Amino acid sequence: MPQSHRPPEAVLREALEANGQRFTEQRAAVYRFLSSTDKHPTADEVFLAVRSQVPVISLATVYKSLETLVGCGLAMKLNYGDGSARYDGRTDPHHHARCLECSRIFDVAGDLPSDEISELKEGTEGFHVTGYRLELTGYCTRCQPVEPAEA
Repeated sequence: MPQSHRPPEAVLREALEANGQRFTEQRAAVYRFLSSTDKHPTADEVFLAVRSQVPVISLATVYKSLETLVGCGLAMKLNYGDGSARYDGRTDPHHHARCLECSRIFDVAGDLPSDEISELKEGTEGFHVTGYRLELTGYCTRCQPVEPAEA
């Protein structure tokens, strides 16, 4: 059965076991939340969301759980130059757009054609390309600067 059609708990148990990690209810709560949202939450946002399911969970446990999920290939960590990190439960190849005003992150539909990726790889002499990540930057609909009216 494809991963997307399997219960999240089964996917989590299998990935943890394959990576020598234990299944815990805290990790399960973090994974359930992350795999059910199309947002790209910070660790603090994950903590606030899962605290209602697991009231005794600590922020440190959320951080550790998120890093475990990333290590098992069940989540992606999106790092930015300002030191912030967001987490993405969607691990298939896809691109992102980030608002420069509010820092929200959106998934972008579509993909770069493989021949264009090959051209980019060939242009990086002396550098072995193992992957790539495309991020579009700009302003979301809520943050777009208002154009001044013409007189």
